[in-house]
Amino acid sequence: MSSCMSGLGGMTQGLLSEGLARLKGEHPALRKQMEELFALTQQFDQEIDVEKNFHQLIQKVKEFKSDLDPHSEREEGVLFPMMGVYIGITSGPIAVMEYEHDQAKSQIGAFLEKAVSGQPTIDEQKKLAVLIQNAYLILTDHFNKEENVLFPMAERMLSDEEKAELLLKIQEIN
Repeated sequence: MSSCMSGLGGMTQGLLSEGLARLKGEHPALRKQMEELFALTQQFDQEIDVEKNFHQLIQKVKEFKSDLDPHSEREEGVLFPMMGVYIGITSGPIAVMEYEHDQAKSQIGAFLEKAVSGQPTIDEQKKLAVLIQNAYLILTDHFNKEENVLFPMAERMLSDEEKAELLLKIQEIN
């Protein structure tokens, strides 16, 4: 009965080419960081050691951003343009994926910009923590779309030569 799912247009997990599997394989570590960030922001709502947690949140957001940026570059700079040849980039799935990248980066960027400039009050720190919660929600949904729709679509769409090129190009981005 498990083969019935493939008839619905779904794709069995694990059948991704090496480059796409690598992109997908980067998600668990990023998700773990996102979960930690979100858990930390939840403590602001409960007013638990806000001052200490805020400094910890800044540090963890910086670390997350440094891990997220190269992953995003591999997608935006390599995968999306390759898929765009077939499905376009100004509307449809690629436009949505890029929009979500922009939204998440905007939330994270706004947090870092405001968090490190000056001395935000406790209330301002709580409001800034919401920016990270927003980024978490955007990226959680975004990763699900990539794993369940975009990566399988790319697997079906790209030729073997393009998949090899994808792998080579994403390996160049550190």
